[in-house]
Amino acid sequence: MRSYTAHLLPGREPVLIAEGWSWGAFLFGPLWLLLKRAWLPALGVVLALLLIAIAAPPAWGPLLGFGLSLLAGLLGRDWVRWALERRGFTLEHVVAARDEEAALGRLLTFRPEVAADFESTLR
Repeated sequence: MRSYTAHLLPGREPVLIAEGWSWGAFLFGPLWLLLKRAWLPALGVVLALLLIAIAAPPAWGPLLGFGLSLLAGLLGRDWVRWALERRGFTLEHVVAARDEEAALGRLLTFRPEVAADFESTLR
């Protein structure tokens, strides 16, 4: 079982974010954050990479870059949650399920009005 946080905004589809490590954020850093629409964290990572490239001693650059990648892997999903909050989404539930589809099913079981609210915007 995996835990997902459910973020809701009236009239919008619910957004589910898995808890824990993010391989996408670790491997692709700012690109992954841009795909998740976390603009400010992506900018922060790019600026940190530029700072490392400019100011770090050559022997320390790769180590600091790897450390930044580790940080992105650990905190990437939290940065996406923060970006959702800035866009008006609210954290409504934590759902445990085997995958995202099952988590959405459990969320809609607990909160059927979410499905009705979302379906009304599709018409």
